[in-house]
Amino acid sequence: MNATDSGKNATFTLTDNRSGDAYELPMLSGSDGPDVIDVRKLYAETDCFTYDPGYTSTGSCESKITFIDGEKGVLLYRGYPIDQLADHSDFPEVCYLLLYGELPSPEEKAKFENGITYHTMLHEQLIYFFRGFRRDAHPMAVMCGVVGALSAFYHDSTDITDPKHRMIASYRLIAKMPTIAAMAYKFSIGAPFMYPRNDLNYAENFLYMMYANPCEEYEVNPVLSKAMDRILILHADHEQNASTSTVRLAGSSGANPFACISAGIASLWGPAHGGANEAVLNMLEEIGHPKNIAKFVEKAKDKDDPFRLMGFGHRVYKNFDPRAKVMRETCHEVLNELGIKDEPLLDIAVALERLALEDDYFVEKKLYPNVDFYSGIIFKAMGIPTSLFTVLFAVARTVGWVAQWNEMIEDPSQKIGRPRQLYTGETTRDFIGVGER
Repeated sequence: MNATDSGKNATFTLTDNRSGDAYELPMLSGSDGPDVIDVRKLYAETDCFTYDPGYTSTGSCESKITFIDGEKGVLLYRGYPIDQLADHSDFPEVCYLLLYGELPSPEEKAKFENGITYHTMLHEQLIYFFRGFRRDAHPMAVMCGVVGALSAFYHDSTDITDPKHRMIASYRLIAKMPTIAAMAYKFSIGAPFMYPRNDLNYAENFLYMMYANPCEEYEVNPVLSKAMDRILILHADHEQNASTSTVRLAGSSGANPFACISAGIASLWGPAHGGANEAVLNMLEEIGHPKNIAKFVEKAKDKDDPFRLMGFGHRVYKNFDPRAKVMRETCHEVLNELGIKDEPLLDIAVALERLALEDDYFVEKKLYPNVDFYSGIIFKAMGIPTSLFTVLFAVARTVGWVAQWNEMIEDPSQKIGRPRQLYTGETTRDFIGVGER
């Protein structure tokens, strides 16, 4: 369904040397969530803008893809609860759901997986593109550059007005992102690239390209493969966050899809967004030993102390992060499978999790461990370097970006993004020559 007139209006009066006239703005209702005040005609009728730094109270678009209720701890993909998808689905099926709006039939699923599988190879000349980077380049810097360069190699899918072009580009991005990510990792450690294999599923292929080498056979651990699949599902989309909004804003100008996704990767790179799980590992290193946890918890409670416990609470979720429960189970499955012992950071993480779930301060403030807390531990246990954490996030989020980009292109009400501002600089003044200043 589309947004509908709620039958209600927001009424307000402008004062301060103005006419004192009352104005009415219509209110719209979606299928779930709060009503919104439609301010599209506000400037034309009142000569005023709204002011909302960070857009935390502003709806920038109409979307049917993902719904979040932060107060209740709800995350839905196309209406399906995230925990049900993580428990019963797999990542390619979730990709299909996000792109097309419905779960696929067995035939549709097989056809989609085949289409993704046979787009995983990169144009061979892109291999040489990697050599232009320094060996110590951050993998996210490599991802930004290589993904942006895809438009120079795949001219046949950059016409955004053609639905077929858009879908081909969508398949290519979803399929090639794990290949690019694995190559960025291999390049950073000086290891040979591993080409994708058509006999492996999406998560298995990603792990194979990350960890295999040409000298010996590599068998993908099914527990780790399942863990990676769940991680990809849990991070596939998250409504209008910073990187998704960046993709939509870039796309609103008519930019090609590869450029838009590259912009999303750049936004995701920020430590306040995609770098949160890396920050969790840095925090655990700072704590240093389980015996220090109590001291650091007290530091976190002290409002005058700058130390913060990373991986607890969430800007959107004011209750338990619905992804965290699934990630917690996955985390313990991975730790048990790998039989990791005497790993200080993981010992600290497990002890800190136990304390946070029992401590009255955390419980009262609903500062539960979030998805970033557990994903950082899983990546550490699997031997993935911290510099690659955000890269894995980008692999998962690509389908969400692509689905949101497609939806934006097809939305007739969308215009080129052009936020306004509250100007506080100098007013008009005359130019003064250099000799007179």
